[in-house]
Formats: sequence, C-alpha cells, structure tokens
Amino acid sequence: MSAARRRRGKGGSRGRRRGKKKEQVGFWGEVDKLPPAKQDVRITSEAAAVVHSLGVPPLPGHEVIATHYFSAVYERAVQLSGALAAAGGLIQPEELLEEFTD
Repeated sequence: MSAARRRRGKGGSRGRRRGKKKEQVGFWGEVDKLPPAKQDVRITSEAAAVVHSLGVPPLPGHEVIATHYFSAVYERAVQLSGALAAAGGLIQPEELLEEFTD
C-alpha cells in the first residue's frame, strides 16, 4: 500500500468532504430563560492550590516530574479560562495583563 493511500485512511480520498458546507444551526433554547452571566470572575494566582493540598501524586519514582506537569496543565487551564472570560466580556483584557505581569 502506498504512503499516500495510508494517509487517506480507509476507503476514500482526502478531498471528499471539500465543497460541502455544514449547515449552521441556531440556538435551540429560549434566550429569555438563560440565567444572567456571573460578573464575579476572578483569575487565581495559584492554579494548583487545591490539587497540591492533596499531597504528592501517587506515582512512585515520578512524583517530582508529575507535580511539574500537573502544575503546567493547571496554569494553562487558568490562562485559557481567563482568555475565554475576556472574550465573553466577563472581565476586561487589561485585568489579565495586570494579573500576569506582577
């Protein structure tokens, strides 16, 4: 089997879906019944505080590196949630700059 055929996957070409536009679907609920957005969004300075309070990860021989990677994931989650909050108008982007430049 050729490399190009393996990349295409089972039974078809890669370009098969091109040209087809996905139909846009509107909101299915009643906008009037949605709860108001919370305006008390705060960005934490210690993303992994709760997880660190549980103690060392139970990964014998890999505790230090696991703690490092877990902390990196939690920090990234805080960054992305801050960006989403700013994009949604729940906080001002300037607040993020102040929070992370200190």
